[in-house]
Amino acid sequence: MIKLERIEPTDLDNYVAKYHPEANFLQTSSWGKVYELDGEKVMYFGLYKSDQLCGSAVVIVKNAKRGRYLEIPGGPILDWDHEPDCVHEFMDEIKKIAEKEDCVFVRMRPNISDSFAHRKQIEDLGLVLSPMHLHAEHTVMIDLRLSEEELLKDMRRQTRYEVRRAEKLGIQVSFDTSKHAFSEFYDLQLETAKRQGFIPSTRNFIMAQHDAFAGAARIYTATLDGRPLAKGLVIMQTPEAIYHEAASTEEGRKLPGAYALQWRVIRDAKDLGFKRYNLFGIAPPNSPNHRYAGVTTFKTGFGGEQIAYLPAHDLVIRPFRYQFVHILEEIRKKRRHL
Repeated sequence: MIKLERIEPTDLDNYVAKYHPEANFLQTSSWGKVYELDGEKVMYFGLYKSDQLCGSAVVIVKNAKRGRYLEIPGGPILDWDHEPDCVHEFMDEIKKIAEKEDCVFVRMRPNISDSFAHRKQIEDLGLVLSPMHLHAEHTVMIDLRLSEEELLKDMRRQTRYEVRRAEKLGIQVSFDTSKHAFSEFYDLQLETAKRQGFIPSTRNFIMAQHDAFAGAARIYTATLDGRPLAKGLVIMQTPEAIYHEAASTEEGRKLPGAYALQWRVIRDAKDLGFKRYNLFGIAPPNSPNHRYAGVTTFKTGFGGEQIAYLPAHDLVIRPFRYQFVHILEEIRKKRRHL
């Protein structure tokens, strides 16, 4: 017998850490807490087969104007390739929960590869391709088990040059975990967003990350003669370090502060024993007009492996209302160059 039940957040974390090294912070209680602190309802589920966990999910109830829905970022955590009965049962049960929560659909983006087999599998389950992406469907992953010499060698020549130029210029990089540092990061990200034309996170959402990750979230700052050039919000939570959010000054666009920052994060994560560093978000191939196209050139310059996860899919609960949502999101996608 397979059943889906509410689970304690710590039990979910323990299960994911022990059996699913492919997962990251998106399917931990820390990320759930971020949304709880931001005013959202979050549910933690365990899928049991013969009283043994065979899956889990952090589920966020999103109260969007276009329609209430459930979001499962980086999940659900299931053995997609070897436990089809667990996968089927999860879909059946999450649909019942979505109906109970009066949701229009369930949006999920598991951390599995974007392959023909996985696309067919999820479509055979009745899910449809989402019009919107969900959390870094394309990314760059750096293998921190390599030596520093190997990591430098794996970089693009220009990136390696900028890292070394930053050292010659005397650019310094430090990190801070205080609330004040997170508040300063938000202020600079707001300036960056106005300059570059993207929608930034809210102050409450940035501060919620500080509180939820309890020291595992760091604000890195690159400076020259005390002047900030670039900032990065980095989450150091096993098994991977994640470059989650960024901000920069006008002067920082002309100097290699961002390169110095990344090299410092890579070395810190390596020293702390992390196995991989997720640069979290690049444009899909052959997408020069994508909003992430600019950062893609920067991020891919550090080498590593470019990964494409299965894109977000929706389990439709209310078909008529979902058609309306789909149209609105397609329009939003085009406007934001996603």
